[in-house]
Formats: sequence, C-alpha cells, structure tokens
Amino acid sequence: MKNAQDLVMAAKGKINEVSVADAEAAIQAADVVIDVREPDEFRAGHIAGAINVPRGMLEFRLSGTPELQDRDKKIVVYCKTSGRGALSAVALKEMGYLNVLSIAGGFDAWLEAGKPAVKPELPDFG
Repeated sequence: MKNAQDLVMAAKGKINEVSVADAEAAIQAADVVIDVREPDEFRAGHIAGAINVPRGMLEFRLSGTPELQDRDKKIVVYCKTSGRGALSAVALKEMGYLNVLSIAGGFDAWLEAGKPAVKPELPDFG
C-alpha cells in the first residue's frame, strides 16, 4: 500500500519543479499563481498575487472558473513544503494544462530564502 510520501515522490517525477532561486522569475512570467494550502494557512501569509485554491477544491474550482480554463496559461503552484503542490501540478497536467510549475520546497523554502510574503491587514478594532 502506498502512503502520502510515496504519492508525492511519484508526482515529483511527473512534474516540473522550479527552485526558490528561480521562483520569482517564474511567478513574474506566470498568468496565475495558486496557493493550494488551506485558507487559514493562506491568511497567515502568502506570496503576493497568489490566489487561494485549497488542494481539495483545485479541480472543481478550475473547472468552474472560466478565466482559468485556458490550458495554455502559465501556472505556478505551491503549498507549505511542496507535497500538495506536486500533487496539484500532476492534477493540472492530467486536466490538460500545459505550463505548470511547482515551487520546490514550497512556502517554507520561500520564507527561509528571505523572500517576501504578504498577510491580509486586519482592521484595528481598538
């Protein structure tokens, strides 16, 4: 029986990963950047310009959003450490998307490299 790590390792063999060092250029060239973490993770901090589509909703959200259905769009996906990102990239490839990259090491590696993150501003209730 395969476990989650087995599935992630298999997925990484089927996708294109971009290093954190090259991720900024990939993000600038992308049509869309998708953070596949859960909403609470996204709210805690994310890459500027990313949209939040949790891994469990990815196929449904892309299928139901006309502006995301162009299979030639350049897409960069990421998660916390790259497991969900790799699984998401495989799913997107299987849906027919042709230009999908996953950030190696995910958001954790992004932060460790000193790259910028944004957090939503909360109103001051004081």
